[in-house]
Amino acid sequence: MSANLIHLLIEATGQTLYMVAISALLGTVFGLPLGTFLACSQKGELLSAPLVNKVLGLVVNATRSVPFIILVVAIIPFTRFIAGTSIGTTAAIVPLTIAAVPFIARLIENAIREVDGGLIEAARSMGATPMQIIRKVLIPEAAPSITLGLTLAVVSLIGYSAMVGAVGGEGLGDLGIRYGYQRFMPEVMLAVVVILIVLVQLVQSIGEWIAARVDKRAPKSRGQ
Repeated sequence: MSANLIHLLIEATGQTLYMVAISALLGTVFGLPLGTFLACSQKGELLSAPLVNKVLGLVVNATRSVPFIILVVAIIPFTRFIAGTSIGTTAAIVPLTIAAVPFIARLIENAIREVDGGLIEAARSMGATPMQIIRKVLIPEAAPSITLGLTLAVVSLIGYSAMVGAVGGEGLGDLGIRYGYQRFMPEVMLAVVVILIVLVQLVQSIGEWIAARVDKRAPKSRGQ
């Protein structure tokens, strides 16, 4: 493999990391409060608003039901409005974020629903407000599951970032299509696949390590 191709691989890896990092950050910023609200707004819950919960749930489900590659094409006008262009790394962040928000929201919702209801009742009996219960009980107790959920979301975004290469999103997917497929260079395709596998394994390992560190229920080894 030539030095030029190695340079292209390094550049494409950086573009993929940029897309995934920004979209994961934005997805978490919007998905965390959305998922928390979905978990706490059903009838009889802390923030009881069943009608709003149902409407938001329908919107989340509808967005998640759209195949990602179709979503990318369908929102091209919106992407162009936000990013000023519909192609390139920055433009790819728009559909990646839109796909990430409902996915992360559902992961957060499921993680919070796993928290023992007895802890909520105990906090209520001590006079804690709903927001205090959410901040000091639900989210800390659900932190390991939330971390693993976010890890899954980042892994999915790595896969999605490769897909946007098919529509001019740059990154490893774009490199694999342009060189590995269109120019019949299997060594480039192989290198792209290997890099993606390494990125996924790295993200998964880091996520599991963080989840273990924030898990209050996990037994601590001596000396820690």
